[in-house]
Amino acid sequence: MFLAKVEGSVVATKKDPGMTGRKLLLLRPMLVDDKDPAKFRPGANTIVAVDSVGAGEGELVLFCQGSSARLAPGLKDCPVDAVVIGIVDTVDVLGRQVFNARTQA
Repeated sequence: MFLAKVEGSVVATKKDPGMTGRKLLLLRPMLVDDKDPAKFRPGANTIVAVDSVGAGEGELVLFCQGSSARLAPGLKDCPVDAVVIGIVDTVDVLGRQVFNARTQA
C-alpha cells in the first residue's frame, strides 16, 4: 500500500466495458521526506487509480497497485493497476503526527 494525494479526476468516455461507471482519480504519491521524516514530499510521478471508497480532490488516500488492486471488491475481472482503498484520517511518523485530515485546510 502507498499514500497519495488526490490531485484531480480523469474522464474517459470510451473505455473497457468493465470500467463503465468507475470513478478515476489522478494521484500524486506522497513520500516521507528523508531529510525531515516529520514531513511528506510529493513523488515525481502521477498515477490514475480506480476509486473504490468515494475519495475526493485534496484528500490523502491509501492505494495499492498491481495484482493487489484487483483484489478490491468488484475489480477481479477489471483491467486495473491501481485502486484507492482508503481515505486517511491521520499519519504518525516516529511518534509524531504528521498528518491529520481534520486540521488540513
